[in-house]
Amino acid sequence: MFLTIALITAVTGLPATDSTQRWPSFQNGGRTELTSDKLPLEWSPEQGVAWIVALDGYGQSTPVVWNGQIYVTYCRGEMKDKMVIQALRQTSGETLWKHEVTNSTPEKNSTYVSRAAPTPVADANGVITFFEGGNLVALKHDGVPRWERDLVKVHGKISARHGLASSLEHNDKHVFVWVERSENPYIIAISKADGEQVWKGEGVGKTSWSSPRLVPVGKAEHLVLSGIGRIVGMNPADGKRLWQFDDVSSNSTPTPMPIGKGRFLIGATEGRGESDTSDKKNSNGVIEIKKNESGSFEASYAWRAKKARSSFGSPILAGDNVYFVNRGGVVYCLDSKTGKQVYAQRSEGSVWATPLHVGNRIYLFGKEGTTTVIRAGNEFEVLAKNTLWKDDDEQNEAKKKKRKRGPVLYAVAVSGDRFVFRRGDRVYSVGP
Repeated sequence: MFLTIALITAVTGLPATDSTQRWPSFQNGGRTELTSDKLPLEWSPEQGVAWIVALDGYGQSTPVVWNGQIYVTYCRGEMKDKMVIQALRQTSGETLWKHEVTNSTPEKNSTYVSRAAPTPVADANGVITFFEGGNLVALKHDGVPRWERDLVKVHGKISARHGLASSLEHNDKHVFVWVERSENPYIIAISKADGEQVWKGEGVGKTSWSSPRLVPVGKAEHLVLSGIGRIVGMNPADGKRLWQFDDVSSNSTPTPMPIGKGRFLIGATEGRGESDTSDKKNSNGVIEIKKNESGSFEASYAWRAKKARSSFGSPILAGDNVYFVNRGGVVYCLDSKTGKQVYAQRSEGSVWATPLHVGNRIYLFGKEGTTTVIRAGNEFEVLAKNTLWKDDDEQNEAKKKKRKRGPVLYAVAVSGDRFVFRRGDRVYSVGP
């Protein structure tokens, strides 16, 4: 597999990933537009699954990949007592090492509260992991600890409705940790080198399960945070708030996705969130960051979608179009420049994970392990329908129990010529 480096940089303004063996952060830092002649089109439980690893716990984070190793996090214990990061060999799924920490904020292990939801970040020096209980851990690629920080000891107890789900964001020097707790929410920049705090800023002050995202604006970047009814942009160097945008609603979960020229896609979810009286559809669209006459930054809609809606996954850019997918699996394809709807068609199953654009394909990952592949472009065409696991006795029994879900697919990463699927209790590698 290879990334179209020139295309990604020109379209999004993002520096392209320099290796096909790396998926270093949540949603690959917003780089979800790839091309490949090796990633699979079709698979099933009987064919195309290279390996499966069962985990000794449960997690909702995305795997991250760095030069032959896959990192996955999970929690275990009745009160999520232990938080674990596990390193797997990319080719075989062999466990290379595990690192375990005691949860600083124990909470009942249930489907109503996040379970190891924040995604780590990786770079040449190792992997940095944040657990929603307040534990921040940096490890070398061989599993040797570099530094550990307990944010509860420094900044106080963490309490948030349904827990924290915000993944880490990073640049060359800093990792950004967003704690949108119920009282005194904050975001901090931590030095990757030694774990020392560089700055601390106020959080959004709104309920959120999205993640911070660095958005290119001119020759710089803004650190963008999205919570229900508010989006803010910060200077990643010092934490200064550069702008605030309040003309938005139900933006509880989708993470902002950069599409170039100071613009980013924003999604309004039909999933969990606070009630509001505004029309969710009007909050799906493209927001543009510009300087006003006084020299200050401000944000406004470049366009709003008339009908498109989102779910837990973020909208994505694919060529000249953008795609929003709601929780029922309805795909809304819109022109990226104008927001004019190209089509709206239903795919198969409920979609929670962020889709991927690979060459001429859009991959839609269903929460029950199905993947519908459609052709990228102005016509809706299904290229393949795939399943990752069988609707087995475990799943059927779980569905029969009141208020208990069956197995859930939360996220997908790319590792060389394979997909890495994250189920709550398992990791799958699919490809040659």
